Amino acid sequence: MRFDVAVIGGGILGLATAYRLLESRPDLTLAVLEKGGELAGHQTSHNSGVLHSGLYYRPGSLKAKLCIEGKAALERFAEGHDIPHRRCGKIVVALESSELPRLARLKEFGLANGIPGLEEIGPERIRELEPHAAGIRALHLPGTGVIEFREVALALGEEVRGQGGDIRLGHLVTSLSQRAASWRVETTGGDLEARFVVGCAGLHADRVGEMSGLRRDDRIVPFRGDYYTLVPSAASLVNALIYPVPNPDFPFLGVHLTRHLDGHVTAGPNAVLALAREGYRRRDVNGRDVADIVGFRGFRRLARTYWRTGLAEMWRDVSKEAFLKACRRYVPELRRRDMTFGPSGVRAQLVGPDGSLADDFSLQQGRGILHVLNAPSPAATACLAIGELLTRWALEDSTLDR
Repeated sequence: MRFDVAVIGGGILGLATAYRLLESRPDLTLAVLEKGGELAGHQTSHNSGVLHSGLYYRPGSLKAKLCIEGKAALERFAEGHDIPHRRCGKIVVALESSELPRLARLKEFGLANGIPGLEEIGPERIRELEPHAAGIRALHLPGTGVIEFREVALALGEEVRGQGGDIRLGHLVTSLSQRAASWRVETTGGDLEARFVVGCAGLHADRVGEMSGLRRDDRIVPFRGDYYTLVPSAASLVNALIYPVPNPDFPFLGVHLTRHLDGHVTAGPNAVLALAREGYRRRDVNGRDVADIVGFRGFRRLARTYWRTGLAEMWRDVSKEAFLKACRRYVPELRRRDMTFGPSGVRAQLVGPDGSLADDFSLQQGRGILHVLNAPSPAATACLAIGELLTRWALEDSTLDR
């Protein structure tokens, strides 16, 4: 089989890119190759479900630009496809004076990024918005919302099919080899050729890159995040979204509380090393993935730098009391009986050889190929904007000249 474009990965980003490509060039023949038996089975359906406003990202970064653009595009897409979503608002809470400089820096980021309605509030306004929350100061982002990203991904998949795209489940890519004017793509479901390839492989992005001859010193390291769910009688303690002031040296937002569309409330996630790239349970271990982690000097340097933080996260992972303690800092009325163990997700985090954590999206171009190498949060929010950028780059490549 011959195609103009093969998109590797049937998560929300791969589907959004396929959608944008066919929207721009309806004449293209395109295949989405997904290794699993369903679409959006991994990061897309194992995240917080939050439509981010763009607060945390360095002004001028891809994350800042594409989050703002992508949120607006995704809301329009959801409205046009009857996908439930809600702008419920969010507060980022400082509990003590030592956090105020970080809160002020976040506010500077938010203002520079042009977030509508962003305001700094005091204790009285905090109590108006979240009567059960603690805090001395906070940032209020009224435009932040919640959505089911898997529903978005499935709607994108239907759009791709409706525009003539071919979605192939059960097609694990095992080899990529470049020819004079095309790529040979070998998969477990059969081989094909494509003039252009877009890699949106998420947790396996670095491995797909290596198949194509990409040589980099960084690598995906998986981090699992566990959530607790508040029992129905305690869900009323949270009206919308309550977030901490994040540690600027660590790319995770910390334990937060989220009221979802159906009214249930989750608390989390933590961030612990996953021993399998698709390891959603504590007992999940994959030998190849463990060997990749342990053998990677960047991870060893990361571990040396953040071992105290890592141990704290691991303790909170195994101790419900420790997890509850973190949550009670923000909602003091929470009790042990109010929380039951809930879902988990795995975040694909690109780590450099020096142990640094990539803090922006990482997109790489080559002749006839594009790779999305680092696309953690807010990639789901930004998916349509990322897809639009990738489409522009792809159509500028001479490989896809009409």
